[in-house]
Amino acid sequence: MSLPKFSLTHPHSVAAIIILICLLGFGAVSRMPTDIFPEINIPVVSVVWTYSGMSAEEMQDRILIKHERQMASLVDDIDRIEANSYAGVGVIKVYLHEGADVSRAITQLSSCAQTVLKSMPRNITPPLIVRYSATDVSVIQLSLASKYLPDSRLTDLGQQVLRPNLAVVHGAQVPYPYGGKIRVIMVDLDPNALQARGLTPAEVSDALAKQNIIVPSGDVKVGQNDYPVAMNNTPDAIAAIENFPLKQIDGKTIFVRDVAHVHDGHQVQTNSVSQNGAPGALMLVRKTGGTSTLDVINGVKAALPGLQRMMPKGVTIKAIFDQSIFVKAALNSVVMGGLMAAGLTALMILLFLGNWRLTIIILASIPLSIITALLMLYLAGQTLNTMTLGGFALAVGILVDNATVVIENIERHVGLGEEIEEAILNGTSEVGIPTLLSTLSISVVFVPVFLLTGTAKYLFSPLSLSVILSLFASLLLSFTLVPVLFMYLMRSQVGKHGGGHGQGHKPSRFNPFSMIHRGFENGFSAFREMYRNAVSWCVNHPVPTTMFFAALLGATVLPLMNLGMDFFPQIDAGQMRLHVRAPPGTRIEDTQRDFSEVEQAIRKIVGNDQIDVILDNIGLPYSGINIALSDTATVGPMDGEILVSLKEKHTSTPAHVAELRRKLPRMFPELQFFFQPADIVNQVLNFGQPAPIDVRISSRNAEKAYALASKIAHDLKSVPGIVDAHVFQVPDAPAIKVDVDRTKARDLDLDQHGLANDVLVTLNSSAQVSPNFWLNPHNNVSYPLVVQTPTYRVKSTNDLWTLPVTAPNGTHSQLLMNVAKFGRTKVPMVVSQLNIAPVFDVDADVQGRDLASAANAIDKVLAKDRPPVTSGIKVKLSGQIETMRQSFAGLFGGMGLAVILVFLLLVINFQSWLDPIIILLAVPFALAGIVWMLFLTATHISVPALMGSLMCIGLTTANGILVLTFANQQVELGIEPMHAAIEAGYTRLRPVLMTAGAMILGMIPMALGVGEGGEQNAPLARAVIGGLLLATVATLIFVPTMYRLLRRDTSRKTADGRMPLAHA
Repeated sequence: MSLPKFSLTHPHSVAAIIILICLLGFGAVSRMPTDIFPEINIPVVSVVWTYSGMSAEEMQDRILIKHERQMASLVDDIDRIEANSYAGVGVIKVYLHEGADVSRAITQLSSCAQTVLKSMPRNITPPLIVRYSATDVSVIQLSLASKYLPDSRLTDLGQQVLRPNLAVVHGAQVPYPYGGKIRVIMVDLDPNALQARGLTPAEVSDALAKQNIIVPSGDVKVGQNDYPVAMNNTPDAIAAIENFPLKQIDGKTIFVRDVAHVHDGHQVQTNSVSQNGAPGALMLVRKTGGTSTLDVINGVKAALPGLQRMMPKGVTIKAIFDQSIFVKAALNSVVMGGLMAAGLTALMILLFLGNWRLTIIILASIPLSIITALLMLYLAGQTLNTMTLGGFALAVGILVDNATVVIENIERHVGLGEEIEEAILNGTSEVGIPTLLSTLSISVVFVPVFLLTGTAKYLFSPLSLSVILSLFASLLLSFTLVPVLFMYLMRSQVGKHGGGHGQGHKPSRFNPFSMIHRGFENGFSAFREMYRNAVSWCVNHPVPTTMFFAALLGATVLPLMNLGMDFFPQIDAGQMRLHVRAPPGTRIEDTQRDFSEVEQAIRKIVGNDQIDVILDNIGLPYSGINIALSDTATVGPMDGEILVSLKEKHTSTPAHVAELRRKLPRMFPELQFFFQPADIVNQVLNFGQPAPIDVRISSRNAEKAYALASKIAHDLKSVPGIVDAHVFQVPDAPAIKVDVDRTKARDLDLDQHGLANDVLVTLNSSAQVSPNFWLNPHNNVSYPLVVQTPTYRVKSTNDLWTLPVTAPNGTHSQLLMNVAKFGRTKVPMVVSQLNIAPVFDVDADVQGRDLASAANAIDKVLAKDRPPVTSGIKVKLSGQIETMRQSFAGLFGGMGLAVILVFLLLVINFQSWLDPIIILLAVPFALAGIVWMLFLTATHISVPALMGSLMCIGLTTANGILVLTFANQQVELGIEPMHAAIEAGYTRLRPVLMTAGAMILGMIPMALGVGEGGEQNAPLARAVIGGLLLATVATLIFVPTMYRLLRRDTSRKTADGRMPLAHA
């Protein structure tokens, strides 16, 4: 039993199935994660090592390289290893091959770390291992501010209150706080008091470690009772620590209070955050995995009132840089575009058919097809994002095509006087194979998208899947629901008028729409006659017609050569992210003053009426996890980021960026400026890189590699359109070198171990070499108990020279200057490696130029600067350029594969090699139309535009099938190919125009690119419109002409003498 017959005999079953699909579909939509992009499931694992006080160079040489070498032989499926070492922090990013088992990789990485742990510096802790994903970005930020509490309390509240409570929000990941000051129990040493009593900083640290201990005491059984024993191993009050005895000298006990001051304090500040000039702390909330961005943000906002009540008086929590505003606006923009497309399509169908009942039947397939496809996407684990919704918006115009073909053919049979049920069965059976072939032709062009690799695959596979699923849902509905609706809605009409929807019926009363429809039909009839004359002339004059169309293709070369190419359209999300770098060695306090002046300049240049929030984030975060999970370009206390959020009604963000690029370097010549991706779209596309252009120079000789990187950065600055060119690494920060004379030290009973510990405790605290903790009984939080000389006591080189050092069990202290020489040197702020080889990154951006031409210009610079192969220096252009080139190569190859797949599909159907060639002759004109439309609208070729090109190939093929099938039927009846070609174009004019018109009208709202994120899908829609405009002309003029030219026989039979199965 056929589907139409089953549907007519079981209408209640059809209705029940439709209702069930709607219920399940709406339930699926409510549960689908909502985001701006699909999840990019490229496996990356980050390994974070920390060792406070160690230089970046030593972090790389003594810690990271050991782990990298071990993992290179023990971890499976490694694609590449990238490592960055900062002062006290090292981050290794392990990029795995697609499809790798991330859980197994994490286990292997952890095992490697445990293996090498014993060969590393003492007291080092195992690394933190976390999974990284490009789509796991910051979705909302929370600022903590207070006019009364110190910064250390704000950071402490963020760490001890906000983090634990926000961690329970589903899908939320909350790194450590930014800014403020880390709360610790400080033992501030007095160097003069130490020297006077013959003590060293290390001795104070060791004594505290012995006096403040965490050791259980057990229990004692006395009589019939069992008593737990509690000792005062650690004091309940901070003040009690000052009474700890340190040493006896000449019978006199030296206490902590004699050489130090103990208080509730903070570590030396290395990270500063301010919002609109007011200092505070900052919490970033990231989304993880396939979780919905909107759900995470809504969960965080729902928790804020409760968190605010937990804050001390005067502390405010404010949500800033809320990405849900952009995500909602972008999704709503796509949805509204789809609704407008459906409305325009409905008007066009109503105009062509002139019957509101038929229009309702056809339009019912749009929402039902989308709901069905959404259910399938949910079951496939997809998310609701601009790509899947863009796929539905792309398909809206074509979703009505199958139903329109079915309805028209049923109407034709009704017009022949058949009973309505017979007409439905005969009409649907005749168009079954052609509609299936048309659907397959459109769907098969998207198959190559699933063969892409990298970012493009994860971005555009969901779009292709949504188009394919909705098309097949439409096909299924056309042979189930449409026949049932026609039976019930049109029975009275057919019985009343005895024919089609407009046949022989004159309205009994005034009907404005009927007048409009009759006027349209009259105009269309006149247009058809004009078309008949035109196509007749072209078919009778094939040579000039062919030459004209060939010239049209040839003329396309000119705009093609002037088209720019980008990986993705630029999105205006109303956010700017400016990186400011002061000279190496600048103190964070001076950097703060520089940032304050730059912030004032930004307000003056951009305008206070444009700015909503300005956030300064200076210096490296306190936790290496924050570095591993971000795309920061910060390397030390002399640089940081200024994030600017513009108000809802703002002028062009790129225009503001361009103006700031032009003016700020003139106003602050001593500072370096470059912009980083601020919005969620560009952060995802950059895949964790701080810039879209990244030239990597790797060599075993770091000095030569840096010299070449500096030269390339200098040369790139002279390339038009290349901006913000700079070397990411800072290899020449000023440093002080202490060179101990070991012989002289030995003569004074001193050794390197004791001297190094004294210097470390003085300058960086005892936290790393002698970790100690004090439990706060009020909040049950253990705070580090650290020994350190306060910074105000070490404010000159002389204070370092006169640091007291004492031999073990010694009674007289020495000055450091007596056993060491001092000098100045240069050290790197960050050390980078690629596959265990030193690497330098030249980062840059593009302004006022397309990415492809910029890449070509960079290639020329690199060709000029690249050293010979024998030098051992490798230069590679990566970043978005590499991703774009891979994606374009895959999509251009995919377009060729799509044409081949369509050709083979047509060969199978028509059992002919010639007919598919005739149909596909319109495809080059679709591509030409795309080029002209992109050129006329000043739109660059991008991955979305290429996706629209794939759709055009499918639609052009579908329309070509309509024309050629009818022509073959005419030839079968004995009509000459020339007349058959003319009649095919004339007869199929209406369905071809309806198919193309529905698609073009459906794409107009998207092509306008209005609304938040509207720039994202505008190239796709413009490509479809331009391609269909020219392809439709080619289908109706050039295809009939070539049919007449190539088909000179008067019949076309298959091997057994029968015609193929495809019919109109």
